[in-house]
Amino acid sequence: MDYQEHRLAYCDFLISSQINYTQTYLADHSENYSHDKMNRFLRFDRLTPKVLWENVRGDVVLSKNGYLLFDDMVLDKRHSRKSRLVRKQWSGNEKRVIYGIGVVTCVYVNPELNQFWIINYRIYDPQGDEQTKIEHMIEMLDNVLHSKKLPFRTVLMDSWYASMKVIKYIEDLDKIYYCPIKSNRHVDDSEGTNKHQRVDQLTWTEQEEQTGKQVHLKKMPKGHRVKLFRLALSTKRTEHVITNDMTQDDTDVVKQECGIRLQIEQFHRESKQVTGLEGCQCRIARALRNHIACSFLVWAHLKRLAQQFNSNVYQLKFGLLDDYMRQQLRHPSYPIQLL
Repeated sequence: MDYQEHRLAYCDFLISSQINYTQTYLADHSENYSHDKMNRFLRFDRLTPKVLWENVRGDVVLSKNGYLLFDDMVLDKRHSRKSRLVRKQWSGNEKRVIYGIGVVTCVYVNPELNQFWIINYRIYDPQGDEQTKIEHMIEMLDNVLHSKKLPFRTVLMDSWYASMKVIKYIEDLDKIYYCPIKSNRHVDDSEGTNKHQRVDQLTWTEQEEQTGKQVHLKKMPKGHRVKLFRLALSTKRTEHVITNDMTQDDTDVVKQECGIRLQIEQFHRESKQVTGLEGCQCRIARALRNHIACSFLVWAHLKRLAQQFNSNVYQLKFGLLDDYMRQQLRHPSYPIQLL
């Protein structure tokens, strides 16, 4: 079986299809691929995150001030629960627990160019590899340092990853991190005079609102300090952010730094909406892994083209319908007759 040819054909299908990403739909519209032929490809090929990196490494523009972004997303599989990869997970989009596939992603950002690239990912499958999401993150961070050897200065991550293990690991690398923490996280801003309390119960002076304050996180080593900032994102939403940059003294700058993390959320949103990332109906774990890999390859390809044409992935994806719309408006396939 020519896996390379099949990969290209499947990726072309993911680019071209607008709403249906099943193998049956592909077979119904292809002269070269039957359902069984494509099913064999998805079941027996072995696409890995390394393949993704090999295809995007030439696009990445390095920066000594680069950012590494880590976050996870859940692929909605509420109607397909029989795969080993599918489990109950909290979905940030749904704001509730759903059946889905967890994917931990790593995005590299060049702040000078305001561009970003997906460079690595891991499927959350504790039953298969016995690894937590935090272990996946540290593994990818280590891979950036020792294998990919990409320069970066700052790590941005979600509150899920604000564990002692991750914090100490990044600090030992002599890198900077900014990370929101949950409102029930216990901290001490009294240098040991008082007990730890929930971060959302701290009192703030006007000066601390502008410059932040030093705190000790509960369960961290004695004497360990981080800088804590309270960001008013709206009248109803306040976010608490920690950093190991003890020289940081400007809340507005912290807000800008944290705003860069929105680019990984942009990647999650775009990959779901233009690649059929959640559209595969396979149950076999390997087939699902290969579909996810192909979806990320498709997003990377569309992102590359968008930068070349000064466009965006949505215009490229949905622009494929332009010729169809013009043809239908000239000669409707189902012209309506009104009385």
